[in-house]
Amino acid sequence: CFCSLLLGPVSCKKFIEQQKMNAMEDIITKGTWRVSRYIDHQTDVTESFSGYSFQFKTDGTVDGSFGGQTTAGTWVGDVNTRTIQSQFPPADDPLNKLNYTWKITDSYTDSVSANTLADTAFNYLELHKN
Repeated sequence: CFCSLLLGPVSCKKFIEQQKMNAMEDIITKGTWRVSRYIDHQTDVTESFSGYSFQFKTDGTVDGSFGGQTTAGTWVGDVNTRTIQSQFPPADDPLNKLNYTWKITDSYTDSVSANTLADTAFNYLELHKN
C-alpha cells in the first residue's frame, strides 16, 4: 500500500476504512430513497410504505416524509459489518418496521437489499433512490 510508506501500516488501514465510510455516506446521503419491497415475517407489507420518501443526512439523522408530514429518525452505517441501523423512536406503522439493524445483502449506488432477524423470522427490505 502506497500510503503505508507515508503513514505507516496502522494509519494506512484507518485511512482506507475512512475512505470506505466516506464513500458509503456519500451514496446514502445524496438523493432520497423509497421502500420498494418490505417482507415482514413472510407477509408483503410494501404497500404500507407507498408515498414515503427518506432523506439520510450526514449528521446521522434521517427524515421519513409522507404527505407533507416528516418524522425524524436516526441511522448508523458500518462498512465493516455491512450493516445499517435505523431508528424512528416515536413512530407507528409503518416507520417502526424500520427500527432494526439491517444486514446489507446487495447494494448499488441506487439500491440496497437487506434483511434482519425479527423475533423468529427474517424481515426483508429493498430501498431504491427516487
